[in-house]
Amino acid sequence: VHQDIDSAMPHDLINSKPVIAAIKEFFGSSQLSQFMDQTNPLSELTHKRRLSALGPGGLSRERAGFEVRDVHASHYGRICPIETPEGPNIGLISSLATYARINEYGFIESPYKKVENGRVIDHFRVIRIGDGPFKLGQIITGDELEAANAKLKRGHKKRVEAEPHAWFLTAWEEERYIIAQANAKVDQKGLLADERVIARAGGDFVTIERERIDYMDISPMQLVSVAAALIPFLEHDDANRALMGSNMQRQAVPLLRSEAPIVGTGLEYIVASDSGAVVQCKRGGIVDSVDSERVIVRVEGEDVETGESKEFGADIYQLTKFRRSNQNTCVTQKPTVEEGARVRKGDVLADGSSTDYGELALGRNVLVAFMPWRGYNFEDAILVSEKLVKEDFYTSIHIEEFEIEARDTKLGPEEITRDIPNVSESALKDLDDSGIIRIGATVAPGDILVGKVTPKGETQLTPEEKLLRAIFGEKAGDVRDASLKVPPGIEGTVVDVKIFSRKGVEKDERAQEIEAGEVARLEKNIKDQVRILSEERNKKINDLLVGTKVTAAVSSRGGDKLLKRGEKITTSVLEALTRQEVVKLPISDKKLLKTVDGVYRRTDSYVEVLHKVNEERIALLQKGDELPPGVIKLVKVYVAMKRKLQVGDKMAGRHGNKGVISQVLAEEDMPYLPDGTPVEIVLNPLGVPSRMNVGQILETHLGWAGRKLSRHFATAVFDGANEEQLKALLDEAGLPSSGKTKLYDGMSGAPFEQEVTVGYIYMLKLSHLVDDKIHARSIGPYSLITQQPLGGKAQFGGQRFGEMEVWALEAYGAAYTLQELLTVKSDDVEGRSRIYEALVKGEVPEDPGLPESFNVLVRELQSLCLDVELMQT
Repeated sequence: VHQDIDSAMPHDLINSKPVIAAIKEFFGSSQLSQFMDQTNPLSELTHKRRLSALGPGGLSRERAGFEVRDVHASHYGRICPIETPEGPNIGLISSLATYARINEYGFIESPYKKVENGRVIDHFRVIRIGDGPFKLGQIITGDELEAANAKLKRGHKKRVEAEPHAWFLTAWEEERYIIAQANAKVDQKGLLADERVIARAGGDFVTIERERIDYMDISPMQLVSVAAALIPFLEHDDANRALMGSNMQRQAVPLLRSEAPIVGTGLEYIVASDSGAVVQCKRGGIVDSVDSERVIVRVEGEDVETGESKEFGADIYQLTKFRRSNQNTCVTQKPTVEEGARVRKGDVLADGSSTDYGELALGRNVLVAFMPWRGYNFEDAILVSEKLVKEDFYTSIHIEEFEIEARDTKLGPEEITRDIPNVSESALKDLDDSGIIRIGATVAPGDILVGKVTPKGETQLTPEEKLLRAIFGEKAGDVRDASLKVPPGIEGTVVDVKIFSRKGVEKDERAQEIEAGEVARLEKNIKDQVRILSEERNKKINDLLVGTKVTAAVSSRGGDKLLKRGEKITTSVLEALTRQEVVKLPISDKKLLKTVDGVYRRTDSYVEVLHKVNEERIALLQKGDELPPGVIKLVKVYVAMKRKLQVGDKMAGRHGNKGVISQVLAEEDMPYLPDGTPVEIVLNPLGVPSRMNVGQILETHLGWAGRKLSRHFATAVFDGANEEQLKALLDEAGLPSSGKTKLYDGMSGAPFEQEVTVGYIYMLKLSHLVDDKIHARSIGPYSLITQQPLGGKAQFGGQRFGEMEVWALEAYGAAYTLQELLTVKSDDVEGRSRIYEALVKGEVPEDPGLPESFNVLVRELQSLCLDVELMQT
């Protein structure tokens, strides 16, 4: 169609369908578009920094050889040599190093400082020129910046502001230069202290004259990724264990009461803020009010040039409460500031899950003893004190989501209702009139969460059903129960319900109730914003007008005289006047009145925008939801569970020292220190020598000193505390410098023969919880082809009794047990029901019949044109 180019719209010229299809395909089905790992803030951050050699245009697991997976010299400062999965993907999936960035061509670059004639030159990028001689964005040396600012200070002029600048190099650019280590000694003038320095040249490590050095690393941790940089004393751990340590930190479950580590690396605060788990202040000001669900900050932004307050208003920070993450862990935020506190931009206002006052806190500091204890810590098993369970040290909250939809079927629409056939009143006690469970109800396996009935096809009625119909009317037989019930293994409290209704369908009572609650919350927020704006406006106008003399008498609307001519304006006078009267006050400075009018106008426009945004949000709430075709209504129910630490849960430290809890021992039975303090966890000392992760022992010593001195330590990767410092700190804390002490047996009170290493170690509870793994089945679904029980917990399946297990029973000669397992407990269809009947009647079961798998074999042979017949002898 020829159309005038002036009146053509974009959609007339461009077909957007292929673009939309390509985007949808990438996000929906690409190998590289993944479901975000949200176990804790660190796992979220590292997932976003992941690098993969797989996927479209990449390698396949089968074809990738050893060379591709191995660590290469060009990885230094770009790809972490430690953080990679164990198993088939090792070396193919890796993580971006801490300071690395990706340039415009898609290559990874690493930052360095320049070195000239053996002197480290700091460079800066100009961000505010002030009255200086530089251009915006110009790169200058530290000496130039210092000299310029000294000169400007003498002339009482505005200073130049600059931020540190690093030189980024790609792998092949780096090959041409000689690069020194970050922790090479540097004197006060910036000169490299040693004549000869350890450096990297063309992928090799060399010792070279300082004058030949071109660049220097920025930090010792630029070599490793974020997860590896969170391991203290990483330099004392074997690489295999450090790999496990960095991978297991990503599996740590957020705890009910988080606690920052005594021994950290200094990166914890940065990780917490960059992961977005904490709520940070957007604009500085004063905290107006705080409650569990929101923090209101009264903004007081200052103009840099004049020092006057330019911005005013309120920022409302709505906190996330008990939201489910992708991995069913709990995301909740709690405020860390108090009413009236002054906050600056970037300050932490509220902690998220796994953070403690803005620091990443994945586990808890516990008192550990490295010793065997009655065989209960054999093979990496862990013995814990009951105190950890009682005091909720490792209690975590997990939230499960259950959903059910009401559809339009051929027989008629399904209905979400409380009126369910053949269900007792006690089973419906927690459902509301709409048939949806109330928030706060405690539920157990088998309980109804949402009542739903589905129309039943017309069938021939039995005489009994006809009688029932005659007595109770038509309704009883037309529908069947299709309610949403709690699956086995889940026990908890309903914390939230969401109802989605199709556009044009009238919302039920419960949906209207939820909507009204949301609208009330939005109204409350806007009310507070308008209140703060009005207060700030009045304060500003008072600052401008109070103390100014009037050139004529001023009266109120009621005719009362407020001010005589020549008197000064007071706060009480301004409160008694309307806006129109304030703007027309008889004062000599008309410019001042113009400023006052400007303040009023600006506030009005703010308020107008707030109301418009609020109206849009409310309209969006009241509009129906986009649901898949055929779905009338969708209900989601969220059930929260408290998981306490128990036998079978997996725990780990940060050094790859993982284990399973073998026993929870009474506090009084745990080994105790000479002062009577019982230890909280007992680890096996045999877990250290062969694994070569000595970092855990150093962490234990430093943690003990830190707890006694009430200090936290940041021992950075490759630049941490040494043995002398550890001994000095233990001495300062009044502890034995060996880090060992006499321990006493809690059961007998007798001292143990040898001294034992004791201290505080940071232990995590991992997301491999025994409650999620435990599973039992009596009867359940069977596979249609083999007639054997299905496999796996998700299908409510049975335990596989495989070839090797059969050999084990054959070796014992347990013939009857074996026969039972391979027939009536598995796929002897007739025998299954017969044995049940015999058990109910108390008779001796008959001999097992023919397993269905034999029939399957016969059919398969028949498909190969081999006629197999079973002959009776």
